Amino acid sequence: MKSSNLKISFLTIVCFATTSICCLAQQGNVTINQDKNIATLLDTKKKMNKNVDNPDRYKIQIYSGNRSGATNAQNEFSNSFSDWRPSKHYESPNFKIWAGNFRSRLEADRALKRVKRKFPSAFIFKPKKK
Repeated sequence: MKSSNLKISFLTIVCFATTSICCLAQQGNVTINQDKNIATLLDTKKKMNKNVDNPDRYKIQIYSGNRSGATNAQNEFSNSFSDWRPSKHYESPNFKIWAGNFRSRLEADRALKRVKRKFPSAFIFKPKKK
């Protein structure tokens, strides 16, 4: 009885192995049909995403104070975080360092967690429309 179960198991494994070896994957070609304007739309979207002065986006303020402190904070941020380019803004009487151009508050919150390790006083805001 044991030997017949062993023979059936062995035969099943041999059949499975033989079938697996004989089966080959199929080769195929993929053709993509898309409107020619899609590339133009993607380029336009990239340009819009790079627009740093978009008031509908969230930003993180790294520093607010005198000019030399702002320059130091900007350099330190650039060295620590290559993902976002910091920019210096002057609002009388302080210089401010802003970073990021986040589409959603959630995206900005995730970035703020990383930034706060190095800049504990950083916070999220939405610039005023000019």
